[in-house]
Amino acid sequence: MEILAIDIGFGFTKATNGARSLVFKSILGEATDIQFKGGILGDGSKEDNIQIELDGKSYFIGEMAERQSNVRSFTLDQAQFFSTCARPLALAAAARLIGSHVPVGLVTGLPIGYYREYKDALVKLLMGDHKVVLTSGHGKAEEKIIRINEVKVVPQPFGSLFNLMMNDLGELGDKKYAQEKIGIIDIGFKTSDFTVADKMRYSERGSRTTDTGISKGFGMIAGKLREKSNVNVELYRLYDAVERGQIKIKGKEYDLKAPTEAVFSHLAATIANEADRLWSDDWDIDTIVLTGGGGAALARYLQPLITGQVVAVDNARDARLCNVLGYWKYGKHHWSRGVHTAIRPASTERPAA
Repeated sequence: MEILAIDIGFGFTKATNGARSLVFKSILGEATDIQFKGGILGDGSKEDNIQIELDGKSYFIGEMAERQSNVRSFTLDQAQFFSTCARPLALAAAARLIGSHVPVGLVTGLPIGYYREYKDALVKLLMGDHKVVLTSGHGKAEEKIIRINEVKVVPQPFGSLFNLMMNDLGELGDKKYAQEKIGIIDIGFKTSDFTVADKMRYSERGSRTTDTGISKGFGMIAGKLREKSNVNVELYRLYDAVERGQIKIKGKEYDLKAPTEAVFSHLAATIANEADRLWSDDWDIDTIVLTGGGGAALARYLQPLITGQVVAVDNARDARLCNVLGYWKYGKHHWSRGVHTAIRPASTERPAA
């Protein structure tokens, strides 16, 4: 059985089969007939040209949807995202990484705050055989049967913990993470997840999902741009612009460095305050792990505000992949080795005075 890990995020969908990883924007678009296929000076990345047909409907995914679709689905509403986007995005990733009719063990995750409500439904949504037609950038169609035999859903931020503590064989590499009390701050596009693993025991008291994600900062930046340009810039079109520090709208350049500094500083202060309040009784945390794509973006603003030993993602690596790489290692550990590393509930009872 082949092991596949998929992290279906509000901002990006990430996936890996252990040998290859891919990342694409979580945008679903209506497929249209394109007269000219491929790039003008080359074909570009395969992730720029994702088109699938599922249940009789044809979709453009990610950059393809942003570039070509008149009707696009991009939402920060969990119920809508789950009902309309999650399955096509997951299967688009699977079709890129998995062969037809190959038995698959899939590991995915959900934010702490959505885990109980959506876990069983997500398993049901992804389990079984799925007929997908994958169309290349040149218009060549390939039919695949994505055969998902088992689905494991883990609390999202534990992916980053598994990634730190396990090697590519699914073995415990750095045992200190299994022996210490670890706080994890996982900052995504819509949400920030806070959780505590005390010697690999999950703490409900120290775990929470908030809406303080990078999208909140992008919304503030988009608001400032709307005031100056009278144009509503979609949030997913701000990724590259924020990284460059400028955006061009109707031929005029707008500086984003100053507003980004202000907005990211505000977000970092909010997240640090949330961590202080949530972990007020967990003063014995040994290490705080700062992860997620948003964690990398906010690291230099957030680290000075957090008291304690902080481990941030290596700048040389794509922080968006931290959870999904951990999911894959967990799957390797669970299925290939037959040994289950459990996150066990930790007692929240306090000793009698």
